[in-house]
Amino acid sequence: MADETPETEQTDPAADEQPTADPAPSAREERARRAHAAKSQRPPRTPEQRDAERRELRARKAVARRRRRQQEKAKRAAAGAPRATGTPPAEPKVSTPQTRTGTVVSAKPDKTIVVRIDVARRHRRYEKIVRSTSKLHVHDEANDAHEGDRVRVVESRPLSRTKRWKLVEVLERAR
Repeated sequence: MADETPETEQTDPAADEQPTADPAPSAREERARRAHAAKSQRPPRTPEQRDAERRELRARKAVARRRRRQQEKAKRAAAGAPRATGTPPAEPKVSTPQTRTGTVVSAKPDKTIVVRIDVARRHRRYEKIVRSTSKLHVHDEANDAHEGDRVRVVESRPLSRTKRWKLVEVLERAR
């Protein structure tokens, strides 16, 4: 037991060697190598040659675009769809301004009130009633409304940075 010496293990030197490089390159590496080789084989071109190639490519694309648009036009005509024209409609669209009903939460500024609009909607998927509120800054020329009043407001042109609504009438006074 006293003369125990560590024995050296016999190992195969060929087994310890690991391959340093992957024998088959990936497809991406191969494509990159081929592209680089193709670029280096191409003779240098003058700016005029590059411009001529660019113009020729653009002309080919324009021909293809015209052909495709003609096909689409023929397809629409065959389907009986109305032809789209670049002219605007004869009469401009006249939209009616939106109206909202809400409660005045602040009437402190001069000729301005803040109106809270409460909205309760049913959620489309979950069918639950979802409540939300929004506040509008409203122009009140005569300082007619006070806090707690129910009012009707109408959309208007921008009157200040935040005011885009005008007071139409006070529906119900606060007690």
